[in-house]
Amino acid sequence: MKSIIFIGTNKSGSSREATRAAEKLGYLTILFTNNEKQLQQRKTYPDIHKMIFIDISNIQLMKVEIHKLLKTGIEIKTIVSFIDPYVHIASILCDEFCKNYTSSKAIEMMEDKEETRNFLKDQPYSPKFLPIKPKESLPNKIEFPLVVKSPKSTGSKDVLFAANKNQLNKHLRYLQSKNPGETIMIEEYLEGPQYLVEALVYKRQAHIMGIIEQEITQGQRFIITGYGVLAEVSTDLKAGLEEVLHSIVKEFDIENGTLHLELRLTKHGWKLIEINPRISGGAMNNMLYAAFGISLVEETLKLFLGEEPLVKPRHRKFIFTKYVIVERKGTLERVIGKTKATNSEGVLAVYVKPKKGTFLIPPLSMGHRYAYVIAEGDTLVEAKNNATNAAKEIKFIMKTV
Repeated sequence: MKSIIFIGTNKSGSSREATRAAEKLGYLTILFTNNEKQLQQRKTYPDIHKMIFIDISNIQLMKVEIHKLLKTGIEIKTIVSFIDPYVHIASILCDEFCKNYTSSKAIEMMEDKEETRNFLKDQPYSPKFLPIKPKESLPNKIEFPLVVKSPKSTGSKDVLFAANKNQLNKHLRYLQSKNPGETIMIEEYLEGPQYLVEALVYKRQAHIMGIIEQEITQGQRFIITGYGVLAEVSTDLKAGLEEVLHSIVKEFDIENGTLHLELRLTKHGWKLIEINPRISGGAMNNMLYAAFGISLVEETLKLFLGEEPLVKPRHRKFIFTKYVIVERKGTLERVIGKTKATNSEGVLAVYVKPKKGTFLIPPLSMGHRYAYVIAEGDTLVEAKNNATNAAKEIKFIMKTV
């Protein structure tokens, strides 16, 4: 039986959309998971045909399990992950057990922010950066403001803003205590609008699948709370982004694969914030489907299966997604306003993540965004207004601490 093995998945978002897409394509879906709750809630995952509880950071253990599956007659067509940091692990397993149409080496490099920065340091879109190794002293002259981050950080968990040396030292102590022995990255703080580029590479040809304006809320972390998918893109904007994308595809020697770039348009041109070797998580797949009629996770699976992916939009619509966060800590008692938000002008989808009894906090990572609204409009401004107005209806009633 033809199957696809997934290394990890979330309950919702792009990674879960991928398992649904695999079932739709007619494959037996097998999930390797280290999440006991997923096994307990097995019935809520009808698109996953077989779950195997295993340490998904342990490649050797997974190899043993894959050999067991092969002995039962299962034909493994590809092994994938849509979650950091398992994209590279899945690709290594795919190298051994099935035909891998992507590059494990490129994926490994893109997953490590330090290696990516060093690899691209001579490119005009690379910002100024300084790696600080354990017990290494800071240079005497440092220009502020800065961004301090862990090279292994995902979802904005360990990306910190430093306005002065006191804040910088505080952040360094925090990250070094959290990740002893790891290099800490210090980067220039970039001013300017931020964009996300979702891309697919097929036979060395890079295709932009979506250009998204990002709305950033800066609290204790840089949290993206709004995404505007552009149905129309100015020639200059598109040309600048394509130039950076094509350079990255060439430098990493990518033949096939998916990736997303975060960039800022500064007074010195485009500057690369980061690269990730996968589609963005959260509502991204649903946003792109609403905007262009293409399921990027489905086309990614086709790519990994050796098939030609669909890259031409079926339609073009302005879409905006507004995320809801909380400003104080508390235990969730109930959520109100979801129905009203759903029935609001232009709204296509409303998702509320936490259940009653969940402890909510102001965001320290992207995972602390607790709801979103996807809305359409004739213009990006209209789509944004529709999504923002609907999101205001959603309220978390909490018992505060």
